Amino acid sequence: MMKAMEDQVVQEEPGYQDDELLTVTSTHSRELSSQNVADIKKLKSVGICTIKGIQMTTRRALCNVKGLSEAKVDKIKEAANKLIEPGFLTAFEYSEKRKMVFHITTGSQEFDIITMQIIDSIMALFRVDFSGRGELAERQQKLAQMLSRLQKISEEYNVAVFVTNQMTADPGATMTFQADPKKPIGGHILAHASTTRISLRKGRGELRIAKIYDSPEMPENEATFAITSGGIGDAKE
Repeated sequence: MMKAMEDQVVQEEPGYQDDELLTVTSTHSRELSSQNVADIKKLKSVGICTIKGIQMTTRRALCNVKGLSEAKVDKIKEAANKLIEPGFLTAFEYSEKRKMVFHITTGSQEFDIITMQIIDSIMALFRVDFSGRGELAERQQKLAQMLSRLQKISEEYNVAVFVTNQMTADPGATMTFQADPKKPIGGHILAHASTTRISLRKGRGELRIAKIYDSPEMPENEATFAITSGGIGDAKE
């Protein structure tokens, strides 16, 4: 889903240099003023640059950061939790929050009806580095960790995530009389981590067809679009 939500403007505390401040998603950054600037630098050195990033990182992972003790991690977690809104919302509050969602255009008005950031292809390197059934369990574990990280990036930095996947043919499909022997790879882990899945297939000429394969909020639907020299556009009849 190509959706994003407006975030609050960050206001940094005076008296610190930009490279010494942990970027926060709340205007109330005083809670972190009690934390050692060196500790904040350590967090930023491992890619934890926001309050949400602290909250979504496990204590075990934070303790693995060089120079952070369990006591320091507890203090950092406590300070971060004071800056984040409560995790529980009423239906009305969630409804009001959903009104802030906006859609990013694909270039094709018809394709926008289906709606949908981009990783092409999410499974390509996994298929190269992990081959055969003997490495399947490790591959799926690494895939799950990557998908979890993408989900956290989406929530932490307010960006949409769009990944492409590869297809494979099932040799036994003809024996079971399946109409379409092609199926997406990645297994149930990739399927469950995806919010909306869209199947793409080629039509005549420049025509392409997008079909909603699975979605929690949209019914099954199809849209046609075209790939032109100017990018994606509406299909011409």
